[in-house]
Amino acid sequence: MLADRIESNPSVMMGKPVVSGTRITVELILEKLGAGESIEQLLEEHPRLTREGILAAIRFGALAIRADVTYPIGEQVS
Repeated sequence: MLADRIESNPSVMMGKPVVSGTRITVELILEKLGAGESIEQLLEEHPRLTREGILAAIRFGALAIRADVTYPIGEQVS
């Protein structure tokens, strides 16, 4: 299911993963949610975005970092 919701195409947003059928990047969705915006706010701001697309972006982000080694950053994230 994730594969049909998230796509990466070099000719769309420089190949960054986007919600299929949009130019809305996974990165943008995660940044906005991390900044405190709600799913409902994202849906209002981006009419082509769906709840399923947002959830797929979250799942994609989780899978992307699962295999990476992460290191603490110098500043505190709140």
